[in-house]
Parts: sequence; structure tokens; C-alpha cells
Amino acid sequence: MNTKDVNTADNGSAKPNIAFIGLGNMGAPMAENLLKAGYGLSVYDLSEDATQRLQQAGASVADSPKAAASNAQVVISMLPAGKHVHSVYLGEDGTNGLLAELPQGTLVIDSSTIAAADARTVAEAASKLGIDFLDAPVSGGTGGAIAGSLTFIVGGSTDAFAKAEPILAVMGKNIFHAGEHGAGQVAKICNNMLLGILMAGTAEAINLGVKNGLDPKVLSDIMLQSSGRNWTLEVYNPYPQVMENVPSSNGYQGGFMSKLMQKDLNLALQTAQNTNVDTPMGAKAAELYEAHTVENGDRDFSSIMARHDSSVLS
Repeated sequence: MNTKDVNTADNGSAKPNIAFIGLGNMGAPMAENLLKAGYGLSVYDLSEDATQRLQQAGASVADSPKAAASNAQVVISMLPAGKHVHSVYLGEDGTNGLLAELPQGTLVIDSSTIAAADARTVAEAASKLGIDFLDAPVSGGTGGAIAGSLTFIVGGSTDAFAKAEPILAVMGKNIFHAGEHGAGQVAKICNNMLLGILMAGTAEAINLGVKNGLDPKVLSDIMLQSSGRNWTLEVYNPYPQVMENVPSSNGYQGGFMSKLMQKDLNLALQTAQNTNVDTPMGAKAAELYEAHTVENGDRDFSSIMARHDSSVLS
């Protein structure tokens, strides 16, 4: 029988206490997986429902990010946008945020998807204070967060990555060190730009077939075995009832909201413009999602199918 203490890491050392800030659709299940792995966890979120859920799972609840991190050796955040990351870590004037309260040697892992420039700004401030900062955005959606099978795309120093890897392995199966600070964000927005393009194109192709008399399931199966095969056809079909347990078969609820896809596409365009890179297909996908999110921002991004056939929303 394994008698190793639940609060002991695989190398025999005590597991660090972790503060988790941001308990949305992704953050909450990520935090729950840390609890299941035996980490001591203090959490903060503006949503009382979210914090109660984690409290019931065994976490302690704090009334501010600073309180959550008061006894933590590791801080993990999953926040909506760059302005929130800036506010939490740097504060309103750039000096009175969470970083100013953390002791030297603290490991900070930000899993938000933000501009690479924002990640580098926070990382630079952290470095001056002797704090290890990693930008570690994720791929895999809410299903991956629940299953602990996320992909982490990490930017930061090799030493900090080595410290973070066993913690990330609790929440994900694929963990990549993309490079220095900001590299994780660049890799993530490249991935999500391609994902937005694939989803828009897959919806367009299925619609073309359906409008010409094809069954969407039969057409999807044909493309899955042909050169049009892609991730959306494999695991995330945008047409209702073609595939079970995906948002399109649940009124496009859950999953990855269209407004978040729009945000990521805009981040990709911003990065492309800053570096004089031509991304015409990314620009078109951003244009399509910008129009789509006016009425469907809270629906899963596969609801771009409704651009072609609004009846799929009924």
C-alpha cells in the first residue's frame, strides 16, 4: 500500500501551497484538480458561487488576491484579459499589486490568454523583485480542464519551467516550453488563430453540403477520411446532433465562448500588425467572429455555424 503523505511531492519534498486566482469555466476545474492531487489551495474570485464550489471541494477562500497568496509559494491565475492580469499583479499605479506583496522566490504562473507584450511587462516587474513568472496559456477547453488533459504552452526561464512542470502536470497532459517570456502567449494565439479559421471553414463546408442535399453526419464522416480532415471534424463538429457531448448538440452552451475566440483573434491580429506579418485568413476569421458575437458572444465558438443557418440555434 502506498503510504506516502498526500501532501508530499513525488520527489519526497512537501508540496507547495498554491493560491489560485480566477475561477471561471477553466479556472475552477483546474483548481479542483490541484485539490485532488493533494495541494493546499487558497482561492479568490469575484463570484461567490465559484468560491463556494471550491470551498466545498476543500479549498480555503480569501477575500482578495493578496490574502489568497499570503501563505502560498506558488500563485496561479486564470483571468479574462490583459487588463485584469495587469491590475492583479501590478495594481492601478504599477507598484501596488500582488507582486509587491510576494516574497522572493515565489513562482507565479499566469494561464490567462493575453498579449505577449502584457505578459512581458508583468514578467519584467516580477524579475526585478526576484519572483519567477511564467506565461502559461492553455488549450483544450473546459473538457480538458475537467479531465486534467490540458495543453500548457509556457514562456519563461528554464529554471522556472522546471519548478512549474510537476504542478502543471496535475492539470494537463501536454506541457511545452515555448521559449522566453511572452513565447507562450505568441504560440497560443497562433494556435487559436488557426482554430478560428478551421472552425469558420468547417462550418462553411458543412453548410455547402447540407444546402445541396447532403446529410451533415455523412458529409462529416467523408471529410474525416479525406484531405479536409481537421480537429473540428474529429472532436468538435459545429453542426447539431452530428456528434454527442459537444456544444453544438447542446444549444451551443458551454465550451469556449465566441467572444473569447474573437478576443484571441484580435490578439493575433495585434501581434501580426506589431511585427508586420500578413495574416489575411486570420483577419477574415476575426471579421466573421466580430459580426457573430454581436448576438452570440456567450455561445460556444462553434455557433459560427449560425452564420449560414440560423435554425441551428433553435
